Amino acid sequence: MTTTVETTVAPATVAPVTARGLTWEADARARAARLETLLGDPCDPANPHGLRALFAADDRRVPPAATEQLLADEGLGAEFVPLAYGGRLTRADLLARVLRPVFRRDVALGFGYGITSLFATGAVWAAGSPAQRRGVADLLLGGGRAAILHHELAHSNAILRHEFTARTAPGGYRLHGRKDVIINAARADAQVVYARTDPARGPRSHSVLLLDPAGQHAPAVRHLPRVTTPGMRGALFSGLEFDDYAVPGDALVGGTGDGVALALRTYQVNRSLICGVVTAAADTVLHSAVRAATAGRSGPVARRWHKPLTGVFADLLACDSMATVVLRALSLLPDRAHVFAAAVKYVVPDLLRENLEELATVLGARGYEHDSPEYGALDKLVRDLPVAGLGHAGTASCQAVIVPQLRRLAERAWFAEEEPPPELFRQGAALPALDYGALGIAGGGDFMAASLVGSAARLAGSRGVGGQIAALAELAEGFVTELRALREQCRRLPAYGTTALADPAVCVLSDRYSLIVAAAAVLGVWEGQDGGDPFLADAAWAVLALSRLGERLGIPVPDLPDNCLQQVLDELVRRYRTGRSCDLDAIPLAQ
Repeated sequence: MTTTVETTVAPATVAPVTARGLTWEADARARAARLETLLGDPCDPANPHGLRALFAADDRRVPPAATEQLLADEGLGAEFVPLAYGGRLTRADLLARVLRPVFRRDVALGFGYGITSLFATGAVWAAGSPAQRRGVADLLLGGGRAAILHHELAHSNAILRHEFTARTAPGGYRLHGRKDVIINAARADAQVVYARTDPARGPRSHSVLLLDPAGQHAPAVRHLPRVTTPGMRGALFSGLEFDDYAVPGDALVGGTGDGVALALRTYQVNRSLICGVVTAAADTVLHSAVRAATAGRSGPVARRWHKPLTGVFADLLACDSMATVVLRALSLLPDRAHVFAAAVKYVVPDLLRENLEELATVLGARGYEHDSPEYGALDKLVRDLPVAGLGHAGTASCQAVIVPQLRRLAERAWFAEEEPPPELFRQGAALPALDYGALGIAGGGDFMAASLVGSAARLAGSRGVGGQIAALAELAEGFVTELRALREQCRRLPAYGTTALADPAVCVLSDRYSLIVAAAAVLGVWEGQDGGDPFLADAAWAVLALSRLGERLGIPVPDLPDNCLQQVLDELVRRYRTGRSCDLDAIPLAQ
């Protein structure tokens, strides 16, 4: 591939995890704050990086050139390169924090400018040779992009069907096949291809190839026309077709047949990261709904809007809890996080879709004024989310990860495992660096179920005393009871086979399990508070979040304690009026 910048790569500094991790966190927060400031007030109609400009680019179906240039000038590509190779990537949860200012404004910009480069190069960080890693690092640090050409099994997204095949040939491989819809296919500086190298079905069927587009010439390679999509309209999707294209042997990433394993390993990061950043886009819509509910009013928010506004706020905190815990687990418990990465991708998109429907009732017709920076974010996000892989096909791929594990977890892990380290849930606690090579793809226990059981046991003494803590204790015990029932059903599952995913009754078990994981994350994050944020340390938000999860699951839910909704509403309005985000961080937003 073409190297655009010379980079001297120094080995990672050896330091205690605690000191190093705290520095990483502070640096990530500073970079996120700088991006937020540079991108400016999203509602300012004169801001070249504001929502009006981004909506206009979306209408024209072009990338927002000025904002992409700003991100390039800030060296955003370095966020996708591990620290050991000259970049800034330390942990996945910190990367999500840095990217949120971009996704808060435009999901298509976040995907089109950069995050897909990480999705592509994850296989290189996991199994690439030193030369491959250095070349990819130099490319991304110099502002280049990488495109991922995935096989359908791993991506499981209808817009990326078809696959490539690579047969061995003297000196390497001969590549065949086409895909019609690939983001950044026409402007990528590197291509990571998941190609079938064995005609037999099985875990060794595919391999990963790292290609340099600069050496691709007709007739062996054909660039297909741009494809228009209903959402993410400013992102550039087009296709590629290879016809007996010669690939050198040193393009192989890892070993022959490693493609499926690499996909399963790297997609833990990808799934969790997507969920960790798209909540920022929903945050923007929630702010616009609060604006609509308070505009022109000197008194309190009308009572009819209390339930949708507070409910969505609690859901966003639940989504952030779940995503953040899983992203942190990728560093702290990398060999045991694969099921939870699928569970977060299973739950968060559904919650966000429901949340947008609730906010539409508050915004009314204003939510579909697509040129309005104050209110138009709803219209765009409704269109963007399915194209971003947060649709039905993505859910099916998560079921394919979760369902085969349920019987084993029920027999060996649930109610039999120790809780995870408390650092998993503590914001600001230092963690090891993300190591793609350490990510597990099978086995492991269930630390989230263990955490749920532990939380419920600690709260048990508060049942019956009244108030929010008592409600929280009742809710925790309700989810533990659901886990017991799920264990009995999953123990009776037949051995996993090819027909398991075709059984709706079996797939419903993955629904229930994923919501239990979400509840465990909420309880863990609430228990992990140090009191620095009085609102998060209080039980009101956790009670409301768990009540809504319980209602979705169909378990008994206690009545909300007096003043619970009001506390959550007061915090939401306070954050809106002081310009703070509606996630766990409550960071200052550009105004």
